Amino acid sequence: MRTRRTAAAALIAALAATLPAAPPSSAQQPPAGRPGATTVTAGDRAEQGRQAVARQGDTIELGGVTVHLRRGTRQVVTVKHTHGWHARVTFWRKTNRDGWKRVVTVRDGRTGYGGLVPGPEREQGTGTTPLGTYRITESFGLAAKPGKTRLPFHRVRRGDYWVQDNQSAYYNQLRNKRQGGFRWRIDGYNSSERLQDYTGQYRWSVVIDFNRPTPVRHRGSGIFLHVNGDGATAGCVSTPRSFIRQAMQRLRPKLHPVVAINR
Repeated sequence: MRTRRTAAAALIAALAATLPAAPPSSAQQPPAGRPGATTVTAGDRAEQGRQAVARQGDTIELGGVTVHLRRGTRQVVTVKHTHGWHARVTFWRKTNRDGWKRVVTVRDGRTGYGGLVPGPEREQGTGTTPLGTYRITESFGLAAKPGKTRLPFHRVRRGDYWVQDNQSAYYNQLRNKRQGGFRWRIDGYNSSERLQDYTGQYRWSVVIDFNRPTPVRHRGSGIFLHVNGDGATAGCVSTPRSFIRQAMQRLRPKLHPVVAINR
């Protein structure tokens, strides 16, 4: 009897091994986020990324430039590198009737003498222009603001600096030396930019929100859309004065404007 039972048990075990395993019940499945949880695949991460972009806005192409829109964005400035430190700069407006339409384009745009690099890879003092899409939130200038300007505007006065001191709590902000909080006297790598020294370029200037509002130290400070100087910029984007004037007159905070910079 013992031998027959043993043989029968072996036969049952062999048959069971050929059957597909039953899926575990919900009580047997490990909680998400703990050891044993289902592995997140690359496809899952890509889908999560697409969902995040969808929540923020859409990705489109305008004039050969990839633009990552924010939710509600209806104004875009594109910067398309052409050669050397030259670029084509275009202002776009979206309407309910016609979609995205080109408003004005200039071919004499300028970028940094150090070339273009992805934003997260940029380093302070390299003269590089950051690639990517960034918000437009404010402006400043040595001259009075152009009529109809709706962006917050600061008229530059004596003692105004753009802080590039990496030890300052006000890094990548406009601040007057009378307010303190940064080493405005020093020269070199951590020297801040005295805005009155650039009478032509900063006649009018739009702040590009690169490395803002929570800046990474040493990544760079003071990336603007400003008036052309004599040649390449130190990392900003510049255009003829007429373009800056028109852009400042047209930009509307409620339309969530962005600037997109591409090769």
